[in-house]
Amino acid sequence: MTQLARERARPALPRVPALAVLAHYLVGYRRTWRAGVFSSFLLPALTVLGFGVGVGAYIDQGVGGVSYLEWIVGGLLASTALQVAIGESTWPVFSNFQWVKLYSAQTAAPLRVGDILAGHLSFVLFRVLTAIAAFLLVTGLLGALRSPWAGLALPVAALLGLAVAAPTFAYAAAVDTDSWLAMLFRFAVIPMTLFAGVFFPVESLPLGLRWLAYATPLWHAVDLCRAATLGVAPQWSVLGHLLYLTAWAVGGWLLARRTFGRKLVV
Repeated sequence: MTQLARERARPALPRVPALAVLAHYLVGYRRTWRAGVFSSFLLPALTVLGFGVGVGAYIDQGVGGVSYLEWIVGGLLASTALQVAIGESTWPVFSNFQWVKLYSAQTAAPLRVGDILAGHLSFVLFRVLTAIAAFLLVTGLLGALRSPWAGLALPVAALLGLAVAAPTFAYAAAVDTDSWLAMLFRFAVIPMTLFAGVFFPVESLPLGLRWLAYATPLWHAVDLCRAATLGVAPQWSVLGHLLYLTAWAVGGWLLARRTFGRKLVV
């Protein structure tokens, strides 16, 4: 077979090769989506009932003039987006490098490193958006959304997902054992979730811890999501929040692109 015949026989890639990578993950997700949908609806229902109703029953005056249930929903939306994005960016990425070697196979497809990274990040974005859409639906049915602007939490969650997923891709690609991934949850994700304003106002923290909370991408998404669900202005500038999250996403992309390139390009 001549070289020209071989080229013609080879399946053509989409004009945007990253879409081929995204399609691979969507095909796999088609076999597991039922369990994901169940958890997407059950988790927010249990979380809202446990924290908003259970804990809120002991907070008579609410927070900021609204009930604790209505106040906490915005933070729970953002923290859910964070956890979904981190969960899809740690062991799956590490596995693709160390165990199943999927990235190496995709490089031989051939796909460029940027295509592989963009396609996988697009799937993470898809998972974040579907999880947050389910969360909004459940909390809306439970009467926990105070404003019709709550739908704006979707693009905020998407931006937060990229802001945390991109640098986590770089981290998961750089480590040599999955023990480092567990440490990421223990020393970054859990403290960020506890102290970034999800469950109580950041203003109640000492000044030093308060500024640490402000430095996390989660707090900026919490402030925006809470403003959307309550129908009020955020504490900080909307543009400032968006630019900060975008800086995390762009910086993470550049770092992940460099790390992936070093490991995949021989």
